[in-house]
Order: sequence, then structure tokens, then C-alpha cells
Amino acid sequence: MSNLINLTINEEQLKKTVQSVKERNVVIPTMAQMKDPDKIPAKIKEKLKTTGLWDVDPINLFRISWRNQPVKEGGLFNALPNYVEIPPEISGVKARIIAMAGKYFPTGAHKVGASFACLVPRLVTGQFDPKYHEAVWPSTGNYCRGGAYNSALLGCKSIAILPENMSRERFEWLKTVAGEIIATPGCESNVKEIYDKTWELRRTRDNVVIFNQFGELGNHLWHYEVTGNAMHDIIKAEAGANGRLAGVCLTSGSAGTLGSADYLKDQFPKAKIAVGEALQCPTLLNNGFGDHRIEGIGDKHIPWIHNVKNTDMVIAIDDNDSLGMFRLFNEPAGQDYLREQGISEEVITKLSWVGISGAANILSCIKFAKYYELTEDDIVITVLTDSAEMYQSRLQEMKEERGQAYSTLNAAIDHNRNVLGVRTDSMEELTYQSKKRIHNLKYYTWIEQQEYDLDELNAQWYDYDNYWGKLHQMGPELDKLIEEFNEKTGIAEKL
Repeated sequence: MSNLINLTINEEQLKKTVQSVKERNVVIPTMAQMKDPDKIPAKIKEKLKTTGLWDVDPINLFRISWRNQPVKEGGLFNALPNYVEIPPEISGVKARIIAMAGKYFPTGAHKVGASFACLVPRLVTGQFDPKYHEAVWPSTGNYCRGGAYNSALLGCKSIAILPENMSRERFEWLKTVAGEIIATPGCESNVKEIYDKTWELRRTRDNVVIFNQFGELGNHLWHYEVTGNAMHDIIKAEAGANGRLAGVCLTSGSAGTLGSADYLKDQFPKAKIAVGEALQCPTLLNNGFGDHRIEGIGDKHIPWIHNVKNTDMVIAIDDNDSLGMFRLFNEPAGQDYLREQGISEEVITKLSWVGISGAANILSCIKFAKYYELTEDDIVITVLTDSAEMYQSRLQEMKEERGQAYSTLNAAIDHNRNVLGVRTDSMEELTYQSKKRIHNLKYYTWIEQQEYDLDELNAQWYDYDNYWGKLHQMGPELDKLIEEFNEKTGIAEKL
């Protein structure tokens, strides 16, 4: 089973899909419009002015962008994405750590973009029938939320699959948009159980289409095109005369966001790509296993869409450090402590943009900066997939577990132990052979279990430029099909 993005047209079904989408008055945005909202038609922007950020309204497809204004209702677009720079008083390092925020996407996480780029190619080629097929979104959290949301906007049936131990907020919101929700055993680390459920659905239902974020190259392509360009614009705005991009640090998860790192490495060949994972389940670092609490990153396997050969470093992050930073940033006493350290109100306000996986990403940047002894002229960039809004129940759980109110003393301890105190242990600078070791781990999940194609696995490594290079050039080709699809529906002209 090949998982290259298939843009072959099914003309007979395409006619039916065009009619189905036309009935819902849907206009599908291009990735070019997601990168540059100035390309969005004025009529659509007028409709956005009266639409809430999370409204289940097809017009919100045009809010799949890093550049949304940080408001819940009626916002349009900023010239630059929303981001926060973590000052040295917090990080303890000289390097400039910049984190781009996913909070102001619809659903509150950037996974809505990744899922868009998995579903839409099937729609605009006539490979997916909205009136017959069910879109299955297997996920460890935000991706199935984004998939269910996009399905609702595009008039497609959806099935969301995620581990039963994910945060309560995710399940409660999914009930409002997903056609069906399936909770699989375990937590963030139990990815195989999700895969097993998708195979069960394949065997028992003839109308399901599985959109596996770990294997769908549309996920990688969207981040290469959209997230990578957004990061690049921030770097150009912030670098100044002496600034340079030292690296991109991102936790693995589905590895989709790592597509943005590929883009930046194309622009800045001397920059390094560092991939973070949970110390409690060190799969890339040590072929390991276990459980962890950094929601938003899967493990115990290497995602099919991870361009391992382009990865320079692996960094393991301790659960306790991520949770300690998350609590420091989001408890009132933690914010009071940070004020005492001279942190500005502007930065403190933005710290609520940091969820648990976002904290892990920032910690990866700190360890990276310490390892390479970076200076004030070095920029390290990362993303905040979602925000504290997704994890209020986790804050409450920590209060109950520790049996006391969070004080400025607790904040000082968390800051010094879990942030300033992180060391350059549990890291590996990858050699050719260590990269190949990680790449080879794909075989057990994807060839033996998921029945992907062995020749394609080898092409990812041995035919690198033709495989990844060809994928990275597919954005304009997909956009052209989207534009042709919109012309067939004729909705854009009627708005």
C-alpha cells in the first residue's frame, strides 16, 4: 500500500462530490491563501467579521492559518503569526527562543491544518464520497478534533479515535462535532491500540477511509508549505543584522510539524533539526517504551512521514519538567513569581498559549541551546500546538494530587528545578548510522503491521531527493486542483 499523495482524478465521483459540496455553499481555501491571507477574497473576509473562531461554519476553512488575529469573534489576519519570545530570565539561556502559537486556529490547535491537507486532496480528486464514506481520524488528541471539525465544515461523516485517558476537554468538545467517538485503551503512549481499532473498522465497515496522521504525507506537506513559511516570516522579522537560525526544535508526535523544519533547513542549510520526545518513552533515543503525560506526542513507533535522514538531534524531555513549566506558566502564583523576576506583562499574558506539549517544545529549545552553547545572536524556533485552554482539568488534577495550593515558593521550585535546572543529558547528536537506526524502526510498524510498501520505505532513505523533494513540490499542484474544484462548484462567485 503506497501512501504517496495520490492526485489522480476520479471523474465520475468528482461530479457527485462537487454537487455535495455545492449544496453546502463551501469554498475550499488553497495553501497559498493559508500562507498569505492577503490572497483571500474580500467577500470571504467580510463574512469572517461576523463569524466566531470555533463556529462550525464552512467559512472558517479560511481561518486555517497561523496569522489569525488573537480574538474569539470576528477577527481577520495579522501580518505575522502569533508568537512569544521566551526571555532569558525564564529560559536561563542566551539564545532567543521563539514559539509560534496554535491557540488561534479553529479548535484551538494547528492540527486542523494537518487534517485539512489529508482530507481535501481526496475530495477535490473525487476519491472521497461525502454521502457514502466515513472519514476516520485516529489520533492521540488534537488531530482527530481537527479532522472531525473539517469533516463537519465540508459535509463529511467522521469517526474520531483517541485514547480514553486523554483530557476531558477533548472528549467534551468532540461530542459537538464528530459523528462517532471511539475511546481506545490507554494514554498518549498507546498508539498501536489506535491502529488496531482502524483495522477493525476496515474489516467490519466497507465505507471507511482512514486518515492516519502518522502515515498521511498531506500532514507533512501542509506543515512544509504553511507552517514553514509562517516561521520563516517571523525569523526574517526578528533576526536583524546579526541574527541567525540555529535550529528548529519540535516534539515528534505525528512528525507532521517536522515538515516545517524541512522547509526552514532548505532556507537555512546550516540550521539543525532537533526532535523531542518523552524521556519516559524514549523511542527515538533508545528504542524504548513506557507511558508519559506529554499530551500531543505519540510514541513507541517512528511515524511514516518523519524525514529521519534530515534530523540532526534527538532530545528527551522529562514529563515532570513539562508539567512543572506548564504549571509555572498557568497558575496565578506562578505568574506572580515571574513578575518578581522582571517578566513583562505582555509575555506573561502570552504564557497561557503554552500547553503541555508546548512546554516540552520550549524545554527542547533550552536543552538544544545549552548543548550548542548558543549566544544572543542565535534564534531557536518551535511551535505551541495548542494552549492551556485544553488542559485546565490537568491543572486541577495536579492540585488534587499534591494536596496544597500552588504558591510562589512552589513556582520558584518549579522554575529552578524544571526549567533552569534542565541538563544536556538524554540527548543524542545523530550520525549517519544513528539516523538509519531510527529510520529502520519504521519497518516494524509500517511494513509488518500496517502493510505499507517496502520499496517506498527504502525510497525515503535511498532516493531522498526524488521522494521528499518531489513531495515538497506538490503544494502548487494541489492548489491548482482546489481552484478547479471551486470553479466547478461556482460558490465563490455567488458569495
